[in-house]
Amino acid sequence: MKASINGIGWLTAAGMGQGRSATEQPFCPGDLEIPKRKQVFEKPDMRFGRLDEFSRIGLAALAFCLRDAGAEAWDEKRSIGIVAASRFGCLPTDLAYLQTMLPDKGKLASPNLFAYTLPNCFLGEAALRFGLTGNTLVLNQADRTGLAPLRYALEELIWSEQQGVLAGVCDLAAPDDLSVEQEFFGSLFLLLGKTPAVAVSSYGEIELRGDKVLFSGAEVNDLPSLVSACLASKK
Repeated sequence: MKASINGIGWLTAAGMGQGRSATEQPFCPGDLEIPKRKQVFEKPDMRFGRLDEFSRIGLAALAFCLRDAGAEAWDEKRSIGIVAASRFGCLPTDLAYLQTMLPDKGKLASPNLFAYTLPNCFLGEAALRFGLTGNTLVLNQADRTGLAPLRYALEELIWSEQQGVLAGVCDLAAPDDLSVEQEFFGSLFLLLGKTPAVAVSSYGEIELRGDKVLFSGAEVNDLPSLVSACLASKK
């Protein structure tokens, strides 16, 4: 099972960025900056301001990834899917919504927060903004390698008619009682395509061989090392 890596985009403690303008992989310790609309999209956009923080970082990384691949603009809908892995999903939004339900027997429950109490909400937002018609899915991230969504995306490309799949991770900082040592947060996506990109050169070929993930023929053990290899390929 093989695919071309055609784009990379992220929002992490290192900031917001995309592969072709970066030199180092962006996973690092630190605080996340929740983006404002002007940092992601040039034109005024009321919908972006209503998004919860989890959806904002996910949508931003997807936008930067498509931009990196020269695939952000569209005239016709594209059969591109999205697979996101998350450890906590929209848990902070869920908790914030529950706080609005407690007073006055739920009469003040926030309809805006309620609209984002599912972790896949930002996938639908991305599909609308970028004309994506492929399958979308949020996985519960059970391991810390970040490779699970890539495995799933590669299988999707083999068994479906989708042209590409945006695959990656999305997580806000963990609640204090759920944090673990050396865990990095943020959102990062790669655009995997059945064929190399037309507008830009591909980073290289990713392959699923059994349970192993290989990039340009060499095994990678986690998402940060895969991104590092992709960035090194463009030097």
